[in-house]
Amino acid sequence: MRRILLSTAKILISAALLYLALRKVDLSELFSRFTATSLFWIAAAIAVAFLQIFVGVLRWREISAECGAPLELSRAMRYNVIGSFFNQTLPSAIGGDAVRLWLVARAGAGWRAATYSIFVDRAIGLIALAIIIVASLPWSYALITDPHGRSALLLVDFAALAGGLGFLVFGALTWPWLKTWWATHHLHACAVIANRVIFSRSRGLSVAILSLLVHVLAVVIAWCVVQSIAAPVSFGQTFLLVPPVMLITLMPISIAGWGVREATMGLAFGFAGLAANEGVNVSLLFGAVYFIVGAFGGLVWILSAEKAAQGSAPIGVPE
Repeated sequence: MRRILLSTAKILISAALLYLALRKVDLSELFSRFTATSLFWIAAAIAVAFLQIFVGVLRWREISAECGAPLELSRAMRYNVIGSFFNQTLPSAIGGDAVRLWLVARAGAGWRAATYSIFVDRAIGLIALAIIIVASLPWSYALITDPHGRSALLLVDFAALAGGLGFLVFGALTWPWLKTWWATHHLHACAVIANRVIFSRSRGLSVAILSLLVHVLAVVIAWCVVQSIAAPVSFGQTFLLVPPVMLITLMPISIAGWGVREATMGLAFGFAGLAANEGVNVSLLFGAVYFIVGAFGGLVWILSAEKAAQGSAPIGVPE
């Protein structure tokens, strides 16, 4: 009953926020801007989205190897593509993580190693996103003149950065009780692994580059969408506005980020002195690109060996 109520709440939040955001959009005017060139840009956005998944796979493999759950490239790619499908269908923006965890654990890595690999992967990605936003603050402040927008940007970003750095500091602590007390044992273990990965001579630089590239590719996807409808938004403006929106969209309060992303993108464009309806237009098409990629992931899931074996193989007991 609790899960049903939570899912229902997220559906209602998505619906309410989408309704409020779509009131600013003239869908007939949006569709009238589509041309043959638009299809090229949407196809380019889809191609970049698959490249983003592949880059994420490369990072995840580095992290999962450190967690004791090594993955072949093809298997990791399949799991991430399948995860993109469940990101669109489960009541959360990170529902695909739960499915990836289940797939890795079922493949023989065990629940602990699988959970650690997903959690650390998500944490490092969040830290990289916060760093990008902090590094671009001087230009963001020049773009966003509204004081409320500036305050919101600072609050969200520094909260994420503080959480990420606090997580790393937590992993550097050596108090023995952190490793034995049930409330801190697993979180501390994940933080230790994250420190090991980030500050590793063999993995640190590559993981950092891959983490930053994942978020830069999200900006490229948004810019391709901007080009598809000839919106009056530059690449620089897109680079400054999209990362904070993606950070807020990570909050698991809606279905695949729908509603939250549109409302936040509209606000971000408005704070930057751009047309709020263009922000909603870009967000809708941005979501549509990921929906198409997710649909492909659904096809991969249907045809996968994991789907065929569902229910026939033991999963084991969580460690």
